[in-house]
Amino acid sequence: MASRHCPRVGKWLPQDHECIRKWLGNLIKRIEEREPVPLHPVIQEFQDLIETDPVIYMLFHQMFHQIPNKPPYNLDATGTRPQVRNYLVMLRCFNEIMTQAPEYQKDIGLIGFPINAIIDWPMGTPSGFAAFLNDKVNAQVAKMLNVWAGFLSSPASTYVLSDDPINGWFGAEAMAEDEMKDFNTTFVCEPSEPYHGFTSWDEFFTREFRDGVRPIEQPDDDRFITNACESAPYNLQHKVNERALFWIKTQPYSISHMLADDDFTPQFIKGTVYQAFLNALSYHRWHSPVSGKVVKTYVLPGTYYSEARMAGFDEVAPNESQGYITEVATRALVYIQANNPDIGLMCFMAVGMAEVSTCEIGVTEGQTVTKGDPLGMFHYGGSTHCLIFRRGVNVIFDLPDTPGLDANVIPVNKVIAFVPSASDAK
Repeated sequence: MASRHCPRVGKWLPQDHECIRKWLGNLIKRIEEREPVPLHPVIQEFQDLIETDPVIYMLFHQMFHQIPNKPPYNLDATGTRPQVRNYLVMLRCFNEIMTQAPEYQKDIGLIGFPINAIIDWPMGTPSGFAAFLNDKVNAQVAKMLNVWAGFLSSPASTYVLSDDPINGWFGAEAMAEDEMKDFNTTFVCEPSEPYHGFTSWDEFFTREFRDGVRPIEQPDDDRFITNACESAPYNLQHKVNERALFWIKTQPYSISHMLADDDFTPQFIKGTVYQAFLNALSYHRWHSPVSGKVVKTYVLPGTYYSEARMAGFDEVAPNESQGYITEVATRALVYIQANNPDIGLMCFMAVGMAEVSTCEIGVTEGQTVTKGDPLGMFHYGGSTHCLIFRRGVNVIFDLPDTPGLDANVIPVNKVIAFVPSASDAK
């Protein structure tokens, strides 16, 4: 079977589609070749939910029946073994990865969205689309991801942080990645200690830059706005509508849905939204793009595996659905009253994407922040984020690349926009 290369932005998945199929085929083979193991309680709870709720039971049956019964959807990378074809196999695959940390695999690549790879094809069907918008299903998925996050935060998850030259995260192959070069001088770590001093996979993935590695540009000039994450520009829209058909191909922003009709929403209607995405291997903490006062923070529960229907059957669907998920996915909102009155109230929004849906806010309401100060972090990777400005704010972006899936990463704390003051016009 010929391999198929697809654009996999952010390095969350390998460029070669067959690598993903190989990984999934190996996972299923490993499960089938040994004696069945008991399901983790959270996975058993998922099975009970499916089998006791008639609507969910119907959807989880139909989503598999709606997958085309023809190559490549019915075969693994060898062209012989069926892929995931029912919810019981799906649950056994989930169960298997609850005690696995993401590995660096030179021959396959990083499978940064393993759950997404398992359910990609059923998720892209009409019934899958409905199932992963269901509140009960998303509540159960949240429980499952929390269990996995617990493992990734435990010392047991450090087994992948080896110096194996091919597959270890501190091996020669991994360290040759652009984002990992000069690791010891770029990131806070202890190279002489086991696992470079990291006590868990999560601690490694949420690693911090050493002082001075990402200097804050224009720290004392409040007219300049800096990049809040180590991220690549995805989209920039002005005069955003209060409500829009955000699920269509162009994925326009729908501000009332993004902000869940927060009391601040009216100020942002017809405002500006800048969105950027994070790389799987990069830095995953958020920093304040302006100096000011935090006036409101909260995490808004939402979906985890709902993708835009136009994304179809493709593991890259989370990346292709970045505009859509700003309205429906789990996300964290941090409202900041900027010191610069020409900016005023603005909002930083961190959006969870697939496995990367744990958003930890690190500031509190009433706290004063200076440009570049930490705001929080994503756990297990990064995702996508937005800077949202009120209508009437003359925010002028100066980006090195045209926003889109091919854009390059802009360092955190680098200036990306400018808001001229009234005196500048004179």
